[in-house]
Amino acid sequence: MSDDDVEIITPPNSLKSKVTVGGPGAVDPQALERAEKAIASMTDDYLDWVRQDLIKIDAAFDALRNAEGERKDELDAVFQLAHDIKGQGGSFGYDLMTALGNQLCRMIERLDHCDDDVIDAIGVHIDSMKLVIGQDLKGDGGAAGEKMLAGLEKVYDKVLK
Repeated sequence: MSDDDVEIITPPNSLKSKVTVGGPGAVDPQALERAEKAIASMTDDYLDWVRQDLIKIDAAFDALRNAEGERKDELDAVFQLAHDIKGQGGSFGYDLMTALGNQLCRMIERLDHCDDDVIDAIGVHIDSMKLVIGQDLKGDGGAAGEKMLAGLEKVYDKVLK
């Protein structure tokens, strides 16, 4: 894999795959089931949280777009919010949000400049996140999610040339 390739890793979305059942240090299967139900019950809360994060990332993006010079602080603010979005999505069944947040973070990390093309690319990533939540695209988003990621990967590659 070259430095320009992007690998998207979709983490499993089940607590059962992350813990040992039976034996020393194992988790009680009933406790595991209760924890999975608790996570599932928080999905509506996740949607509220991510909508708030999207409002915050929009504000950070506006500050980035209006900034002058290196824009390091503004890029960092967008990165931090994208990182938060990336970290939460898969836990609540929105794996595509995790993939989009990851791709945006990786792009920002590799930037050596911040011109209008970079700002446009960041905006497209943010708009894609809004689309996923607006259309309630759970999991990997199916064929639509695959096309979205493929298109954004082309944007990513073009910006980082």
